[in-house]
Amino acid sequence: MSKIIIGVDIAKLKFDVARFSEGKYHHKKFDNNVPGFMAFCSWLSHFGDDKPLICMEATGTYSHALAEYLVEQGYPVSVVNPAKIHAFAKSELSRVKTDKADAKLIARYALTMQPALWMPPPRNIRHLQILLRRIEHLLAIQQMESNRLDTADAAIVESIKSVLATVEQELKATREQIRNDINNDPDLKQRHDLLISIPGVGAALAAHLLTALSEHHGFRDAHQAVAYTGLAPVIQQSGKWVGKTKIAKSGDPTLRKALYMPALVAWRHNPLIRPFCEKLRANGKNGKAIACAAMRKLIILAFAILKSGKPFDPNFALA
Repeated sequence: MSKIIIGVDIAKLKFDVARFSEGKYHHKKFDNNVPGFMAFCSWLSHFGDDKPLICMEATGTYSHALAEYLVEQGYPVSVVNPAKIHAFAKSELSRVKTDKADAKLIARYALTMQPALWMPPPRNIRHLQILLRRIEHLLAIQQMESNRLDTADAAIVESIKSVLATVEQELKATREQIRNDINNDPDLKQRHDLLISIPGVGAALAAHLLTALSEHHGFRDAHQAVAYTGLAPVIQQSGKWVGKTKIAKSGDPTLRKALYMPALVAWRHNPLIRPFCEKLRANGKNGKAIACAAMRKLIILAFAILKSGKPFDPNFALA
């Protein structure tokens, strides 16, 4: 890894950068848009650096455009889970919280931890991610307006109903666009058909799994995929004390939400998952714990089927 590290603390409108080299920092702030990206690269070139590593937190839409631009310019980029940066700050007993200080912190994290390089998702996966995120935003608006309708004054009832009708139209159009994008892409269509062959997996979950289990993530095994979703169990034990086992919840909450109802269907109708869930129930596990276990099994099964390229087989042995 290069001994010259660039830490980036990114926000909606601006991003702070800290160039760390030989124990010294150079700090600068740029606009979070394409002209700002170009100015950032021009600033780096003044130091004569040969493509130093650039590290930033994963902040969704705020960070993706910059990360993608830098990769296109040939820079090695690491996009790190913010929880890891936060934990690193605690290990340093850091008590300063400013944009400038955070950029320096991210640079030190990259130098110490040597995070893996980030690969941008293929364009078809990126487009699918954007549409799925739009679905979630529209559903949130729909829920808020529905809640308002329950107690709304008569003066605004028609306005709320109008908004709900518009949102419903947009949901229908966006879902149709997702179906068309999948059907018109041979690779996505083939993987989609494999996924919906799994009892419990419908078109909505299959679309989420296409992005979550995309090959660009580079998962080596199903356990990495489970960890990515935040469904890996966290075991708490010290000496004779044994705490309550929980799930990590460090992954994508939207994917976990999309998995929940299909997992309940798989509990009843999937011939591989049903006996597993019934065994857990016989051992005294509560319904929520069993549902989480079924969600994990769905991820493992989906990963295995995509890896094998063969549709669901009830005789298929789960790893």
